Amino acid sequence: MSPGRRRSAADRTLRGRRREIVVLDPAERRTAMLRLIGAARRRLVLSLFRCDDFEVLDALAAALERGVAVHALLTKRAKGGRKGLKKLWGALEQMGAVVNWYADPVVKYHAKYLVADDGPAMIATLNPTRKCFTRTWDTALITHDEGLVRSLLHLFDADASGRPPSLGRRFSRRLIVGPERARADIHELIGSARHSIRILDHKLSDPDVVALLRTRRSRGVTVSVIGGPLPGPLSAHGKLMIIDEARAVIGSMALSTLSLDFRREVAVVIHDELAVRQLNLAYQELSARVGAPLTRLPGDRL
Repeated sequence: MSPGRRRSAADRTLRGRRREIVVLDPAERRTAMLRLIGAARRRLVLSLFRCDDFEVLDALAAALERGVAVHALLTKRAKGGRKGLKKLWGALEQMGAVVNWYADPVVKYHAKYLVADDGPAMIATLNPTRKCFTRTWDTALITHDEGLVRSLLHLFDADASGRPPSLGRRFSRRLIVGPERARADIHELIGSARHSIRILDHKLSDPDVVALLRTRRSRGVTVSVIGGPLPGPLSAHGKLMIIDEARAVIGSMALSTLSLDFRREVAVVIHDELAVRQLNLAYQELSARVGAPLTRLPGDRL
């Protein structure tokens, strides 16, 4: 590190100063991912939907050169991306990585996470693409939580081998895994709100979720939804839900029927006070820029 350069929040987390941190700034997203890849010494697992960023691919090649076992899990289906997926598969295999397709014939693979050794892990809303590193609203959680890390590794190994994951008592309750637990966990979170529910999700459309939000609103819970295009330079991509300004949920999961019931999705519940405060501030800034009432739900009358 050059003299006088302040360490980023992601740098400090990887050095163990904080167990969890949210990375929001576009300039830090790539850096955080590169730091995590660079921290791996034995094994690196990657759950990928898309990847076209050369710095990330170079970091994976460097990890393989220093003896790290790199395992990647890819989707077979991405809208307009079959050619790119095959190219990515070939590039990773040529480097020496072990690559698996997600084999479920019905469920589409959409989870986005990385784990270095026995931690840290990154659970993200973003793909490691040039677009998501520069032009989208996205976020990621870097965590040393042993339960989360252990559960992600178990999920990865199960999905890579084509067997059902075991989501019992040893599997972290902080992880929301779709389609097995997505709907039940999301309903439980919404139902637990006492004061407020804040949602950033341009795909919010599932009828049962919308009905539950409407019920909570009728019982005095403030429901706020940013569901349209975002003002400013960043386009809508990442999903966020904040409950009572005390818990937040980020990940690949959208509040749509397809996402909840027919996709392998991974989201995480965040309790860390500083991380939740950071996400609350980001939501408030977006709300102020939208400049329109955020109380409407899909299906509400004008």
